[in-house]
Amino acid sequence: MIDFSNDRTIKLKPMDLAQGQEAVAMLLLEGESVGAAFKGARDMIMFTGIRIIVVNVQGLAGKKTDYSSLPYRNIQAFSVETAGALDRDAELEIWMSGLGKVKLEFGKDVDIHAIGRWIGQKVLVDE
Repeated sequence: MIDFSNDRTIKLKPMDLAQGQEAVAMLLLEGESVGAAFKGARDMIMFTGIRIIVVNVQGLAGKKTDYSSLPYRNIQAFSVETAGALDRDAELEIWMSGLGKVKLEFGKDVDIHAIGRWIGQKVLVDE
């Protein structure tokens, strides 16, 4: 499992939903689908209707992969930060029960407000 307690940052850009769905198809529950997908250098983040799936490609050859599931019901708080003039990355910070803080950095082309609304809907409304 990814060590979320080390406050590591994953820089993410949008990726094709079909590719995201295919990357985690073997983990998806019946009726679950990817609603948003983002990719870093090798890692990926998928937002589904019930959880966030973090795909961590490991090793030099990239043959070992860790899949971490972060259920929305375990989110205690979250924060979004927009990109600025000097800091061109937007950020999402999530505090998970039992894990601590998970920090994700997105490129300036990502609508961080939409991600904040998505998380808010899942955490505050869909409970």
